[in-house]
Amino acid sequence: MVKLDILSDPICPWCYIGKANLFAALEQSGDHPFVLEWHPFQLNPDMPADGMDRRTYLETKFGGKDAAVKAYAPVVTHAEQAGLNINFDAMQRTPNTLDAHRLIHWAGIEQRQTFVVDLLFRAYFIDGRDISDHEVLTDIADTADMDASVVGKLLASDADADDIRKRDAHSREMGVSAVPTFIVANQHAIPGSQSVDTWVQVIADIKRTLATQG
Repeated sequence: MVKLDILSDPICPWCYIGKANLFAALEQSGDHPFVLEWHPFQLNPDMPADGMDRRTYLETKFGGKDAAVKAYAPVVTHAEQAGLNINFDAMQRTPNTLDAHRLIHWAGIEQRQTFVVDLLFRAYFIDGRDISDHEVLTDIADTADMDASVVGKLLASDADADDIRKRDAHSREMGVSAVPTFIVANQHAIPGSQSVDTWVQVIADIKRTLATQG
């Protein structure tokens, strides 16, 4: 098996699209070689703890309403191509994702990481929920068959917060500047939201290499 480390943020639309394309390729390829692990990378590490109005965030980031609409046009196109329907109207706030990353970390301990990542994407991009809200996060934990009461207590503390920040900072120090970034076998970095066809080819190449080595 081959380790596939995925650096992403659950409010990153390209990460949402990238995950959809990757998993479409995994399904298409059948017996794939990957063992997945998700890692924290905050798009906005300096975001206030309670987030901010999404329209204000986008217009500030891109320099006005028209620029924000133009910047998001490719997102809309690629999301549709990936079979995703992003509910932009429902997304009222841009949250701080530190606690969401803590939940992803704890989910990894219980072998539920990818499920929780998927639930976070759906909560934000489809349901427009505030994934910095502890009630939302404990509800997601409960849906993933984690102990919601334990997760709630952990969220109310600073458990693993510094570790998430350090892992995020380490990725930046290693040269990661945008997500999604996929790292294959701790050696080859694949940046960006790759197409299904690209992933199918990568998987086929890896399977051939493994067969040769085996």
